[in-house]
Amino acid sequence: MEKIKMTTPIVELDGDEMTRLIWAWIKDILINPFVDLKSEYYDLGLVEREKTKDAVTVEAANAIKRYGVGVKCATITPNAQRVKEYNLTQMWKSPNGTVRAVLDGTVFRAPIMVKGITPYIPTWTSPITIARHAYGDIYKDVEGYVKQGGKAKLVLEDCDGTREVEVFDFAKTAGIVMGMHNTDKSISSFARSCFNYALDTRQPLWFAAKDTISKTYDHRFKDIFNEIFEKEYKEKFEKAGIEYFYTLIDDAVARVIRSNGGMIWACKNYDGDVMSDMVATAFGSLAMMTSVLVSPDGNYEFEAAHGTVTRHYYKYLKGEQTSTNPVATIFAWSGALKKRGQLDNLKDLEAFGEKLEKATIDTIEEGYMTGDLAAIYKGDKKVVKLNTEDFLKEIAKRLA
Repeated sequence: MEKIKMTTPIVELDGDEMTRLIWAWIKDILINPFVDLKSEYYDLGLVEREKTKDAVTVEAANAIKRYGVGVKCATITPNAQRVKEYNLTQMWKSPNGTVRAVLDGTVFRAPIMVKGITPYIPTWTSPITIARHAYGDIYKDVEGYVKQGGKAKLVLEDCDGTREVEVFDFAKTAGIVMGMHNTDKSISSFARSCFNYALDTRQPLWFAAKDTISKTYDHRFKDIFNEIFEKEYKEKFEKAGIEYFYTLIDDAVARVIRSNGGMIWACKNYDGDVMSDMVATAFGSLAMMTSVLVSPDGNYEFEAAHGTVTRHYYKYLKGEQTSTNPVATIFAWSGALKKRGQLDNLKDLEAFGEKLEKATIDTIEEGYMTGDLAAIYKGDKKVVKLNTEDFLKEIAKRLA
């Protein structure tokens, strides 16, 4: 069979641990036999990030700006234990945070729904899309430890002069302090991305933050969303028959739980990180969630929304079989291939991405699946629990 041709590379961002292995298996079993893959490769594994002092992450992000489409494997964001394990010179920042900051986009995450995998919340009959702001907040924070007797102050300098705000007086105890930021430009890009995506998909849009507590920081988000909506999108939303509203994050959680789904839920950066995991788990599995970063100037980065599956990786190193779910990573590749096909007007490549997704869903709905799905499957097919590679081979049969 002649392989499907590509004209422009996809930027390929490799990752860590079990997902790095799955990444290679997906390419070998599901993509390379069918597609003459062109990719510009960047190794974002923790070893290479340490070697390059994290320059490779910035280079990869800038490559996505050049080529327009990237696909990213899950990566380790190191904590103190990882610093020791990998002999790191410092606790490197989240690669996802770095890429998002360079692209200044919004992350849209939605569950992959299949027959037989019933959401834990039975009223959720339609997917819930999390729109996650992709810049700033704790992912670009500055933090430190203050000894007893010290003080933490926030110094603000602008055209109006210099102002100092005392954060806390540590006279009686030592403690910790954190400073974070965001920008009007990035918040505006976030708002427009959300409004445009809602119009494209004809879904209502909710935005949730905590302006009652954060009366400047979160309130700025609320104001910018409202200003842009009133000036640019209100009439468009009315014509499309969809609504936009703001609510507090705790109220949004209560509303979502009682809903039937079918909305876009826009969240600040960390809120979106947490809520997308909650939504994914409630729909069945963290590995059943699509994730795409969309920048204001039309660049796309597709990724799996979960971590590097460390526990399974350690089992793999011991020579044990693992049944790690690769679906989110498959859909990252299929999404990138579809978008590359759309941008380059390559109908065969776009169709291949669609067929890869269908083959994956068909495999599960016919009863062949990994352990996490087998444990929650409620369909009428006999379940065949497979290890990761055998599951990928079952998909390849249907794809062929």
